[in-house]
Amino acid sequence: MIGLTERLLNEGMQKGMQKGRQEGELNLLIRQLTRRFGPLDAITLQRLQQADSENLERWADNILDANSLDEVFASR
Repeated sequence: MIGLTERLLNEGMQKGMQKGRQEGELNLLIRQLTRRFGPLDAITLQRLQQADSENLERWADNILDANSLDEVFASR
């Protein structure tokens, strides 16, 4: 049986890894959007920074077919 300390350490590591993945997704998407559509305004950056992984992944997929920044954020 896993002790309480070990379980808490594992949970902390999992949360840290998830946060790291999400930050990586965010940074990559910001670079891609900036390269494709030019500098991003403060509102767009804030929207990206507040997004969860699911939205970041969806927007990263949308960038492949989008002709505008609005199309990236459109629900598909």
